[in-house]
Amino acid sequence: MRITVINPNTSQHMTDLIGQSARGVALPGTVIDAVCPDMGPASIESHYDEALSVPGLLARIESAERAGAEGHVIACFGDPGLDAARELATGPVVGIAEAAMRVATSLGRSFSVVTTLRRTCGRAWDLAERYGVRGFCAGVHACEVPVLDVDGCPELITATCRSVLERDGSDVLVLGCAGMTSLCAKLSAELGVPVVDGVRSATLLVQSLVLMGLRTGKHGEFAAPPPKPYAGPLHGFGRG
Repeated sequence: MRITVINPNTSQHMTDLIGQSARGVALPGTVIDAVCPDMGPASIESHYDEALSVPGLLARIESAERAGAEGHVIACFGDPGLDAARELATGPVVGIAEAAMRVATSLGRSFSVVTTLRRTCGRAWDLAERYGVRGFCAGVHACEVPVLDVDGCPELITATCRSVLERDGSDVLVLGCAGMTSLCAKLSAELGVPVVDGVRSATLLVQSLVLMGLRTGKHGEFAAPPPKPYAGPLHGFGRG
């Protein structure tokens, strides 16, 4: 089985951390290709960043499909381009926010999300609503650490998580950034609660869907995009 884990920003260091986490839970015989786009933002911290990350993400999906990938993970907590990726891909595509939030509902009565910058909290609330788990979400909180600095701020993130647990009284923590993936086990041990990392959760979910022979339905909204020309810098994205 071959699964592509796509970091939608262009940071190779962050992509390497994400790949390491995904490989840590993959079954023997599962190949994890951790990739990032050749174009797009260095980090995704705004709606603008998210929108401009999608073409590069979709290009990686398409190239992975040609290389034989059977499923895909979108490793950004905003789940950018998820619907478009499901149209494009043959195999299942799962976003890390979707996977982490749904896993968290199986581990306690409520969960809290700890993310990077305050300006991204609204997006997390929107996704909780979309995925039908808003009633389980006790709060979304920012540690005010930029995405590319997350790996170097474990103490601040730990302190924020501890404060969030006291404030919300939640049973489970969800890490609201793919860059936090390497902190998961340490946080869970220090805080004494389940800490859910979306990279691992989404990797295991995609792996399970592939093993069950399940893929995105193609008879309705997620059918392949209709062929048409695209103009300007997006010329290469035209189909047919």
